[in-house]
Amino acid sequence: MYESEELWRDVDRYFIGELVHEDAALAEARASSAATVMPLADVAPNQGAFLSIIAKVARASRVLEFGTLAGYSTIWLARAVGPEGRVVTLEADEPTAAIARRNFENAGVAGSVELIVGPAAESVQRLIDGGAEPFDLVFIDADKPSNPRYLDAALKLSRAGTVIIGDNVVRNGAVTDPGSDDPRVHGVREFTTAMGGNSALEATALQTVGLKGWDGFSIAVVTS
Repeated sequence: MYESEELWRDVDRYFIGELVHEDAALAEARASSAATVMPLADVAPNQGAFLSIIAKVARASRVLEFGTLAGYSTIWLARAVGPEGRVVTLEADEPTAAIARRNFENAGVAGSVELIVGPAAESVQRLIDGGAEPFDLVFIDADKPSNPRYLDAALKLSRAGTVIIGDNVVRNGAVTDPGSDDPRVHGVREFTTAMGGNSALEATALQTVGLKGWDGFSIAVVTS
């Protein structure tokens, strides 16, 4: 059985090389994440392409993203919605946001992106209070202890058909441990329970291995 982590990475590299078209702007954005508040925590190139495909399948024109970092996933999403679309992305750290802004300009998507700086829970509440239009796709990839709050906010900014994706839900298998002392694990578990108990959602989760190690994502659609 093939179980080595290096082989996982090699498989990702193979599919990225065969299927993913990462231009210089995306590559530079990914490299620049080393200088952010969470170095190299951006999604892998094949995961960025996956987000882009999901946005296109959903025919998304409005996307909400929790967690910008260097803006790597934001660029994939902004290109998917096109120049007439809009990606609203929430980042807590101003120096990190400055890196993302440069990357948006470099990638030619600055006109399609609204970057809001500040604690994501506060920023999204302002969107709710301001009567923001529903989003077609929500990508939750910020501080994991707050995932349940982000899900609640996402639902308030959704409509029937909105797709909600949560990243990093496996956490090297720790998600199965109710006794974990890691608040990120508890955040993901509460997030998962909330999705499973919400009759307005159809949801599942998938494990992944590859360049980002052993992790996974959840995906849900708002049904009513």
